[in-house]
Amino acid sequence: MIRVEGLTKAYGDKVAVADVSLEVQKGEILGLVGPDGAGKTTLLRMVCGLLTPDGGEVFLKGKNLREVERGREDLGYMPQRFSLYEDLTVMENILFFGSLYGLPRRTILARAEEILSLTAMLEFKARLAAHLSGGMRQKLALTCALITRPAILVLDEPTYGVDPESRKEFWKILYYLNKEGMTLLISTPYMDEAELCHRVAFINEGRLAVTGMPQELKASFPYHLLEVRAAGIEPDFFREIAGIEDVSYYGDRFRLMAQDPDACRREIAARLSLPEQEAELAIREVPPGMEDVFVWLAERGGKV
Repeated sequence: MIRVEGLTKAYGDKVAVADVSLEVQKGEILGLVGPDGAGKTTLLRMVCGLLTPDGGEVFLKGKNLREVERGREDLGYMPQRFSLYEDLTVMENILFFGSLYGLPRRTILARAEEILSLTAMLEFKARLAAHLSGGMRQKLALTCALITRPAILVLDEPTYGVDPESRKEFWKILYYLNKEGMTLLISTPYMDEAELCHRVAFINEGRLAVTGMPQELKASFPYHLLEVRAAGIEPDFFREIAGIEDVSYYGDRFRLMAQDPDACRREIAARLSLPEQEAELAIREVPPGMEDVFVWLAERGGKV
């Protein structure tokens, strides 16, 4: 559905996207992740034809983007920032957006009722966009992106800054759309959302580093992870232990990247003077998550 070949974009001396090639299959949810400034937004805007690349090609449904009319209805785009009109109501925004595509008013109204029902926004259609919550604004932006009933939906960090409950609701909608046959390309800063994608592409410093299913990427993680519950301990305590490659702190626990988990577990227990039974509860090996893979790739410049 989407094929990108050698896409490149620079702003002066700064290369935002460098020779990126990527393919999104029909009916797939592909998540684009990477550090801030990695080139995610620039890449998505070129895919949608909003930015002209310095090099490379974009193909939508087998057709070169340059051959597709500007008013194409097969592609929906939801930008990172809320970009609709705050002084218009929900329905007025939808009518305005639909008219840009030349859709008849009757068609827009019929589709709006359907989509607003799906997003639980029907009762708010007369409310000004300025008076919507963050999650509701994102639902309105999604409704406008869906008004043409596109086969492909591109979303740039659509749930950024939205509360966790609204994020869950939003992803339920995306899953429903995907089950109905829609292809999704979505960038996200949240690794729990990356886990929900069929495949994940990691971009760093403008270059596509790794692409694969979440379980494949987690399987490629080269270390064992030890989770240690220990109060009043500084991270440097663990860095002094041989075989500990990295230390992260999450709330009330440490996560340690270890080459030999058994040896490290024994050393930690000895240094903390923990009895064997207590050590088994305080120190345990855990499977890596996408957050661990993301940090590992980012620290290594995206190289596996």
